[in-house]
Amino acid sequence: MDFQIALILFQDGITSGAIYTMLALGFVLIFTTTRIIFASYGDLIAYAALTLHALQNGRLPGTVFLVAVLAIVATLAEVYRLARAGAPRRIPGALVRWLALPLAPALLGFLLQGTDLPAPAEMALTVLLVLPIAPLLYRIVFQPIATASTLTLLIVALVLHYVISGLALMFFGPEGVRTAAFIRGSVNILGFHIQAQLIAVLAAAAVLSVGLALFFMKTIPGKALRATAYNRDGARLVGISTDRAGGIAFILGGFIAAIVGILIGSSVTIYYDSGLMIGLKGFVGAVLGGFVSYSMAAIGSILVGLTEAYASFFASAFKEIIVFLAIIPIVLVRVFLSRTPVEEEEEH
Repeated sequence: MDFQIALILFQDGITSGAIYTMLALGFVLIFTTTRIIFASYGDLIAYAALTLHALQNGRLPGTVFLVAVLAIVATLAEVYRLARAGAPRRIPGALVRWLALPLAPALLGFLLQGTDLPAPAEMALTVLLVLPIAPLLYRIVFQPIATASTLTLLIVALVLHYVISGLALMFFGPEGVRTAAFIRGSVNILGFHIQAQLIAVLAAAAVLSVGLALFFMKTIPGKALRATAYNRDGARLVGISTDRAGGIAFILGGFIAAIVGILIGSSVTIYYDSGLMIGLKGFVGAVLGGFVSYSMAAIGSILVGLTEAYASFFASAFKEIIVFLAIIPIVLVRVFLSRTPVEEEEEH
């Protein structure tokens, strides 16, 4: 390996690491707020890329039908809950929140099918279509079992992954797709050619990271999410709705997933089931951060991206194995460091 190849691999690793950083941020955000390891997170990324590809080719994306069905089911569930709770005055607000808002982009996508839209409009519509999926799934699947154990929530999330990916197969077919590139070329910086795609991905990761930081520090909903993540029962006692906090976390996670899907759609062939592998690598980054630290999750995700890039050069057939095996020593070290002196004395 010469320096030029090492530099190219480094760029690829940083690009992948930035993608996994955004994924890890979403994993940590959702887990710390709701205790849910959202195994279907990667599927939202696949849906974003597949939706954008369908829009670029003038076809109606199946995401429209998925959002419509989920919105109707979520609305029925919420209206039934409010009726049983004796709060009929809140039903109109529920209709707006769970039916009108999600159906608006779905109706827009239906009306614009076959229309040659400019690239920014296609990407914006993709985000609007994919964004409601996560909160709707939370309302239908996870909110009714919010007090269940973490293991139960994980099992439900895994089952949900297979349902969502199966629907993707029905909506988009088994063929892999790549979206049209929205940015090409490279930039010469101090004699080094940096891919424009890398700059775009890094900029998106930086904007999302800074935006999340400002959201948590400066806004009331952000502070409510922090309180819920720190102590769910305590947050409930001081009047914070943990259900609403969970919904906000899933909305933010869905937005991040949509952005990631748009960014990687032009450089990676996406199939209906590609989300699982992509999501797992973001999950590895979140594990390296202990599922509680955003900064450590970001560092872990960069390491995952670099490991994957250089492993693809030295042992391309085993790069996935190398990436996932990296979890084992990290977890063992974290477990060892987290042991208290009392626990060690009890073992002796």
